Amino acid sequence: MKKIPLFFLLLFGPVAMAQEQQATAGFDWYSLLNDLFFWMFFITFVLLILTLVTVNRAFNAIKELMTAQKNAIQSTEVEAEEQVMVEARPSLYQRIMYALTKAKPIEKEADIMLDHDYDGIKELDNSLPPWWVWGFYITIIYSVIYLLHFHVLGTGPSSIEELERELALAEKQKEEYLKTAANLIDENNVQYLTAEANLANGRKIYEQNCASCHAIDGGGLVGPNLTDDYYIHGGSIQDIFKVIKYGVLEKGMLAWKDMLSPAQMQDVASYVKSLKGTTPANPKEPQGTLYVEDENLEKETSENTTESEQLSQN
Repeated sequence: MKKIPLFFLLLFGPVAMAQEQQATAGFDWYSLLNDLFFWMFFITFVLLILTLVTVNRAFNAIKELMTAQKNAIQSTEVEAEEQVMVEARPSLYQRIMYALTKAKPIEKEADIMLDHDYDGIKELDNSLPPWWVWGFYITIIYSVIYLLHFHVLGTGPSSIEELERELALAEKQKEEYLKTAANLIDENNVQYLTAEANLANGRKIYEQNCASCHAIDGGGLVGPNLTDDYYIHGGSIQDIFKVIKYGVLEKGMLAWKDMLSPAQMQDVASYVKSLKGTTPANPKEPQGTLYVEDENLEKETSENTTESEQLSQN
């Protein structure tokens, strides 16, 4: 015999018994009402179970929906906060400037404002800029190293040694300059040279190129007398150099700038000037106007004698 579940026996047992009684004893109103109440209770119970299940599912769905909305709101707030932080984050330039100056922003100046008030101008208690502080520390460290290096240990040159070194270097530079300075002479910077070497070189050039017109002793032939105090174009060293350099074509004086170097023209101009006051054999009559010598010429000549000797050697 198959086993019948207890649940079905409990549900359908009274119905079966009522049917048997009805079949044996006729129609029974009590059993009918009993069955009716039973089925009403059963249907109510099932509906209650279904309602509870439905309500539970609806509650869970509402709970999940609220949780999702809460998470979405929180995510939006976090994104907004991150966006605000990103926007409020200082730039690289601002971070560098703050690291160098430590200056407070304008909105925080009230925290470091002092009580002093000068005609409405208030004072801020800003910290010293780090670049200034570190620069000050570096100068202190450098001064200690400098003191030890130059004055205590003596590993560095003293001021006297540095001066001697600079003077030696300047002397070498002067020598290099003098090697090329001879070609830089013109009518503006020419000087009257009294050094023996310069006058000897000027005499040689004069005898080779000028004696045919001015006589070997400067007394004058076709050209004017060079030994008196009268000059047609001026008697200064600059005037004589200029006449030698550019010539006087209308008087038959050649321009020697293409045939003599500036140094050679300076030497011959100095020699011509040195002829003044000498006594030629047959002096020519004076020409031009009387020239009065500059009082400072002698002083200028003595100062440039040493340099002139160096130029002549070059």
